Amino acid sequence: MKNDQPLIGRRSVLGLAAALGVTVTAGALAVDRLGTPDAPTASAAPRGPRPAAAPAPGPQAAAPRLRPSAYRLQPMTAYASAARPRALPPVRSRPFLSLTGVGRSMVLTFDDGPDPRYTPAILATLRRHDCRAMFFVCGEMAVENQDLLREMADDGHVIGNHSWSHPLVPKLRPSRIRDELGSTSEIVERAVGTAPLWYRAPYGAWNRHSFEIGAALGMEPFAWSVDTLDWTEPGSGTIVRRVLDGAGPGVVVLSHDAGGNRSQSVAALRRYLPALLDEGYGITVPRR
Repeated sequence: MKNDQPLIGRRSVLGLAAALGVTVTAGALAVDRLGTPDAPTASAAPRGPRPAAAPAPGPQAAAPRLRPSAYRLQPMTAYASAARPRALPPVRSRPFLSLTGVGRSMVLTFDDGPDPRYTPAILATLRRHDCRAMFFVCGEMAVENQDLLREMADDGHVIGNHSWSHPLVPKLRPSRIRDELGSTSEIVERAVGTAPLWYRAPYGAWNRHSFEIGAALGMEPFAWSVDTLDWTEPGSGTIVRRVLDGAGPGVVVLSHDAGGNRSQSVAALRRYLPALLDEGYGITVPRR
């Protein structure tokens, strides 16, 4: 209660305190414990109905800055959802680089989007081959393209957190790191109903604060084992060769669907995805 609010009667105060006490107790009892999280498991989710077409390409307005300081700090009321909250993951000292125990399967990941110029084509290619991937989205892109977030979720893709504005995390204060991650998680949750369970540091630059804050927001750190370097625009043939040369069980491939001209990345996916499938690789996503 704020100090400038009018005083209320003793009976009302006691009633409010009792209601809050019941809610806090129920929330504490509802906390669930996850199994051993040392290695993520993978499975493919069923594909959902195809959503409406993405908006036409064009310049985007500057994304409004959010205030995520209260993210996950929801007010306690007697009307709170009865859903059991997910237990927080442990604080890691390094990110996951690959998957284990998934057989001859790989993970395809795309950073920096969603971008209406390139993301729809990537989604279409994945849909054509009935494959799921991971999209690590930036909040400043996601807030203007929430329809693409919903399309990702409907198709069974995993949406990860890639910060709000793609900063160099080790140079940020802890409060700013929480701002970057919390803002993005909030946008994703508003758009698709669930917050990200995975996050990736821009430039692959992690620090202790990012591991701690990511875990506090319910996310595991996820990196990669094959970098296509597609952001350098080396040509679609070079991107294809890097993916095929680096292919292997549990490999995580890094590509981009935003942050620049990604037409080569789009063209390369159309070539290396069917080639991987022809070589007997499955395309999967991690699950928690």
